[in-house]
Amino acid sequence: MDDVQGLWASCFVPISDYPRVLLAHGGGGRLMHQLIERLFVPAFGGQPEELHDGAVLEVGGARLAMTTDSFVVSPLFYPGGDIGSLAVYGTVNDLAMCGARPLYLSAGFVIEEGLEMATLEAVVQSMSRAAAAAGVRVVTGDTKVVDRGKGDGLYINTAGVGLVRPGVSISPQQLRAGDVVLLSGDVGRHGMAVLAKREGLAFESEIESDGAPLAAPVLALLDAGVRVHCLRDCTRGGVATALCELADSARLEIEIVEASVPVREDVQGACEILGFDPLYVANEGRFVACVATADEQRALDILRSCEVSAGAQRIGQVTAHASGIVTLRSRIGARRVVDMLSGEQLPRIC
Repeated sequence: MDDVQGLWASCFVPISDYPRVLLAHGGGGRLMHQLIERLFVPAFGGQPEELHDGAVLEVGGARLAMTTDSFVVSPLFYPGGDIGSLAVYGTVNDLAMCGARPLYLSAGFVIEEGLEMATLEAVVQSMSRAAAAAGVRVVTGDTKVVDRGKGDGLYINTAGVGLVRPGVSISPQQLRAGDVVLLSGDVGRHGMAVLAKREGLAFESEIESDGAPLAAPVLALLDAGVRVHCLRDCTRGGVATALCELADSARLEIEIVEASVPVREDVQGACEILGFDPLYVANEGRFVACVATADEQRALDILRSCEVSAGAQRIGQVTAHASGIVTLRSRIGARRVVDMLSGEQLPRIC
């Protein structure tokens, strides 16, 4: 792993191969990471080390966070959520991961010809309720219609703007050796809820998505003066991919303990039956927070006082090793590298 150039050469997929590869892999994991760093970032004048869940911009003396995301979940409705609530929570949570108070959203709808009006109305009403729960307003939008068979029913794009208070700086570059890694709750429910609905799977108990807005616990940490160095929501690619991205950006090692990662029994059982690793299954209401060691207990107390993060746990620590990798201590004491997925373990879920 010390031979970075050789490792890169062995992993890199030529740009000319991306259309085929992305279709085959669902557009996630390591391949998408490479696409962003090798194509989009250079084209738009950014730097790979600046990549985060949103951009923080200085505008007229204020610090604004901005982010955008597109949502293509199938099916449109699943236990605990739908594409409408997902589109709101996904974007406001990215703003929260920048330490921002979410304020405003835009909404763009790509509607497939033949979509029932009742379905669209249900999605829009769900978005309205989710926006109210998140404390944001949808202030502008757009609609487009595509031919039948070319839109999978409905796609939604949302962009969001939030306000970052003075002195707050949250990014992978703020990670420090010794920081503790906190996880806001149990993992894997969103991905398993979507898969079960899509495939018509019936488990002993219905698994519901964990979709929820996350700004409240984040702002509570900041209000209390907890030294929050980095945040990341565990969406596509799950906890494992989120931590791999942070470790790679900061060029530090993150060690996690498998037994400390909370997974509900029904989710664990479903993952075992279907061959999924809960660490890689998507979530829509969970995040990791890397905070100063001295603030660990105070941070946990604050997170546990908020309903959406009541199950918060310490799952690991940032080390001084400049390896840029994530390692896991298994339940039997073995140590292994946690890698970013080469493709999408569970496609079309967010």
